[in-house]
Amino acid sequence: MMDRMAGQRDVSRTVGRLPGAAAADAAWTGVGTTGAATVDSGMARGGAAGVPDGPTSPGAALELVGDPTDQEVRLPNRPESACTARRLTEAVTQQRWALPAQPAEHAVLLVSELVGNAVRHTGAHTFGLRMLRRRGWIRIEVRDPSRGLPCLLPVHEMDTSGRGLWLVDKLADRWGVDLLPRGKNTWFEMRVPDPR
Repeated sequence: MMDRMAGQRDVSRTVGRLPGAAAADAAWTGVGTTGAATVDSGMARGGAAGVPDGPTSPGAALELVGDPTDQEVRLPNRPESACTARRLTEAVTQQRWALPAQPAEHAVLLVSELVGNAVRHTGAHTFGLRMLRRRGWIRIEVRDPSRGLPCLLPVHEMDTSGRGLWLVDKLADRWGVDLLPRGKNTWFEMRVPDPR
């Protein structure tokens, strides 16, 4: 594990599965890697490859696509999937978890960046989205079959791309990459108020 302090924040990046990682996963609610909801390729659940078309409400996205707090939701590797992932994140963070506006908005932005990286850089047919909560923290994971590691690059004022991981690094309390036997899991964690 590689750790780096950024000011007062703890920013850690994990490469590879650490001993006890499965036990650490068990501390998160919503853990369940045994099954995955897969967005079907038919039109019954929405637009192309099951991605809802048009202005679907965040709550409707949970019903159409699946609940990433129950099990990993598989989405097609298409740019439209970023919109679906944002809707799912809005539904979970705002409705189910009732997070304050700022952490909910940051989570939506960061999931969009991780999904964008998976769509642009992995060449996968699908990727997985999972959302977990434990006391005082949320964790959002994007799993894809590529073992290529994302790179945090320096960002310059006039850059038109390449800001995704920079945003994740600035807005998340922790983020990292876990290498899996077949692919990787890119994740971020944010401190949030405990549920009431």
